[in-house]
Amino acid sequence: MSLETMNESREGFKSDRLTKSSSVSSLPLILDIEDFKGDFSFDALFGNLVNELLPSFQEEETDPSEGHGSISGSDSLPNGHARMPADAAKSAQGLSGPLFPEVDNLLSLFRDSCKELVDLRKQIDGRLYNLKKEVSSQDFKHRKTLTELEKGVDGLFDSFARLDSRISSVGQTAAKIGDHLQSADAQRETASQTIELIKYLMEFNGSPGDLMELSPLFSDDSRVAEAASIAQKLRSFAEEDIGRQGITLPSVAGNATASRGLEVAVANLQDYCNELENRLLARFDAASQRRELPTMAECAKILSQFNRGTSAMQHYVATRPMFIDLEVMNADTRLVLGDHSSQATPSNVARGLASLYKEITDTVRKEAATIMAVFPSPNEVMSILVQRVLEQRVTALLDKLLVKPSLVNLPPMEEGGLLLYLRMLAVAYEKTQELARDLRAVGCGDLDVEGLTESLFSAHKDEYPEHEQASLRQLYQAKMAELRAESQQISESTGTIGRSKGSSAASSHQQISVTVVTEFVRWNEEAIARCSLFSSQPATLATNIKAVFTCLLDQVSQYITEGLERARDSLTESAALREKYVLGTSVSRRVAAAAASAAESAAAAGESSFRSFMVAVQRCGSSVAIVQQYFANSISRLLLPVDGAHAASCEEMATAMSSAEGAAYKGLQQCIETVMAEVERLLSAEQKSTDYWSPDDGMAPDHRPTNACTRVVAYLSRVLESAFTALEGLNKQAFLTELGNRLHKGLLNHWQKFTFNPSGGLRLKRDITEYGEFVRSFNAPSVDEKFELLGIMANVFIVAPESLSTLFEGTPSIRKDAQRFIQLREDYKSAKLASRLSSLWPSSG
Repeated sequence: MSLETMNESREGFKSDRLTKSSSVSSLPLILDIEDFKGDFSFDALFGNLVNELLPSFQEEETDPSEGHGSISGSDSLPNGHARMPADAAKSAQGLSGPLFPEVDNLLSLFRDSCKELVDLRKQIDGRLYNLKKEVSSQDFKHRKTLTELEKGVDGLFDSFARLDSRISSVGQTAAKIGDHLQSADAQRETASQTIELIKYLMEFNGSPGDLMELSPLFSDDSRVAEAASIAQKLRSFAEEDIGRQGITLPSVAGNATASRGLEVAVANLQDYCNELENRLLARFDAASQRRELPTMAECAKILSQFNRGTSAMQHYVATRPMFIDLEVMNADTRLVLGDHSSQATPSNVARGLASLYKEITDTVRKEAATIMAVFPSPNEVMSILVQRVLEQRVTALLDKLLVKPSLVNLPPMEEGGLLLYLRMLAVAYEKTQELARDLRAVGCGDLDVEGLTESLFSAHKDEYPEHEQASLRQLYQAKMAELRAESQQISESTGTIGRSKGSSAASSHQQISVTVVTEFVRWNEEAIARCSLFSSQPATLATNIKAVFTCLLDQVSQYITEGLERARDSLTESAALREKYVLGTSVSRRVAAAAASAAESAAAAGESSFRSFMVAVQRCGSSVAIVQQYFANSISRLLLPVDGAHAASCEEMATAMSSAEGAAYKGLQQCIETVMAEVERLLSAEQKSTDYWSPDDGMAPDHRPTNACTRVVAYLSRVLESAFTALEGLNKQAFLTELGNRLHKGLLNHWQKFTFNPSGGLRLKRDITEYGEFVRSFNAPSVDEKFELLGIMANVFIVAPESLSTLFEGTPSIRKDAQRFIQLREDYKSAKLASRLSSLWPSSG
């Protein structure tokens, strides 16, 4: 059914409906399918259907007193069709109608709307059915078209693949043809060149030495490059041909009529190449003098065909002014060594080398600019130039600067000794290394400039460790000679009288000096710095450093040991003086007085020797501490990379100091002997028998220490002051403990000579307290305990005889010594203490 027919039927249907509904209701219903398109709203559709009837009813309910006037409203439905006015319907019903008169109209409207909606649905279903059929038909046609298109595309792909394969085949064929053509052209070109070369070769293979009949090419200066290239090719070919035939050039040189081979051509070509090379070198020199860099570059490029241009490069380097001008070499020597080379110092040489090497670097930098602009292989030229600088100019200077001394006949210290040579060597080596780095920065091609620089010093470095050790020994010997001379000069200036006095003075003037040891360390530090400079490998460095440090250990050990031995000699001399003036009892008063005076002088010498030895021990300890600190700060870190080196050096250090420790131990023993000898002398001279046994025993006791005790304590306080200062740590503790024990023993033996009464016992107890308070400063618990026991034992002289049995009940360990003290009581025999004690202490017999 066509769209126009449907529209006409719909219009007819609407007309019939309008006619039918006009008889039933005053508000006909007309629906259109277009009402359901777009933004459809059921509420809007329903409102458009009923609003034409309901508004008139609502107005009547709202204002019944007012008449039924005309109600303004729309004269048409929203779908655009005409409608009947609402007042006409009202007038038709009359005023006496029902309460909701529009209900019939609404029912009629709803029935008509349902029927019309059913009709519309049928129309829609019909149209949907037609659309389905049409879509199905079109889909079938589309699928059929797609299938046909796929078959066509597959065919196109197959065609393209065949076309691509054909194109590839044609391309390969064309490439092969091109290769053949290129090869044929190359062969043609080679054949053409070969023909030319054979023609030229025949010219050179004429009579020997005859170069007059050559082609103009070989004499035209404008075609020198081409002639050189052809001559080199001919020469290579001829030599290769002779090599294949197994004929050497010397065997053919004597055969003037040889014509079968190319021997004559080789000889003539060699002569021509030499002549051409000389011409080019002459042109190169002329251009070099005029600074015509383009001409120089052209000649260098041509000459590069002869032995890769080696002759041109070497010729250019050899003609540099710094290699051929003697004045330049003399100026180098004057700049570094000055006008008088014997007066050169390391600092002046360092400044001179710095200036000279800067000048050399600047010169090489200028030459590098020329070389880069001229030579096709500038790196090779720079390598030759730098090598010539180091091997000629620098080596000539080093030969004059560094004259290796003999280890048999060392140069005298007045001329600087070995140390001057080593310092010069270090300065020259360091500055030359800096020059090598600067030349590397400028450019030296593939040359191992650092290795070449090392080789310049190889002769000096081979024997460097031996020279360094010999220098340290020479410095030590010179220092010792200087110290002996100073000591001798002081001894002579003071006018010492007498052998013993002179020896003591000499010993005091040769006392150990920490300043001297510090100087030893300073020498060693300088030597270690040179070792680090000359030794690049850790193992070599560790070996050299260990050897140099061993020299320091030997020097310090020998120096402080000799110093301690000299101080010991003084102690020995003072002991000999004491023994010399020990007299018997049967001498006159005059002789005794003289002997006492001499003994006091010997005691004074002993006290002076004691102080000198303590100063020596103190300085010895300070010297060892300096060496240990130096080892920790400067040496150990350099030895750690090599296994065992650090431990070996520590062991050597302990071994080297053992001799000094032995001398110090013996000297301290002598010091104790000296002190005890003077203590015994004072006790013997000052202690009176009445000090401990006074006839006036009943009088008030004297609480002061005895004069002998006061003198001994004063002497000990005075003489040990230096020991407290000089000794420290375990050495101090061991020395004071030994001295305290010896003092305890000496006092016991001394008191065995006296008899004690009760007041004397109190006096003794006061002396023991004085001694005990003094030895408490030793900080030796064992010594303090012994003097405390002495104080307890002194009670045996104070208590009554009957109380002795209970006196040592708490300290049975001292009964034996106490029994010896008891025998010194004045009433020992009268009170019969021996029998009483034997009954009380039977085991102590």
